[in-house]
Amino acid sequence: MKRFSEKYVITKDMEWEELGGGVSRKFLGYDNQIMMVSVKFEKGALGAPHQHFHTQATYVVSGKFEFEIDGVKQIVEAGDGVYIEPNLLHSAVCLEEGQLIDTFSPVREDFLTGEGPSYFGDKD
Repeated sequence: MKRFSEKYVITKDMEWEELGGGVSRKFLGYDNQIMMVSVKFEKGALGAPHQHFHTQATYVVSGKFEFEIDGVKQIVEAGDGVYIEPNLLHSAVCLEEGQLIDTFSPVREDFLTGEGPSYFGDKD
């Protein structure tokens, strides 16, 4: 059977990273132009208000969330998608335990280096 080279990683083999505040994430794939990340939230977990120069598109896999983008609040749930323009202040509160798929362009270098601010509180 032909196997992928070391360069390619299968998502099921990746580890979840605990971010604190009831949030964990796993990288699904990235290069220098795009990044896809799965993010799990416990009920009540908060993605604190923040902004970044990246374009972001989010798909709600499960659960229910209240997103606030540029001062406008909206409830989203499984099957919904959210688009966030670069540099807009945004946040999310998890109303029912759930999972998001976040896609960023370009890649979130701060996620890879761990040097960026935490939007989720202190790691446990």
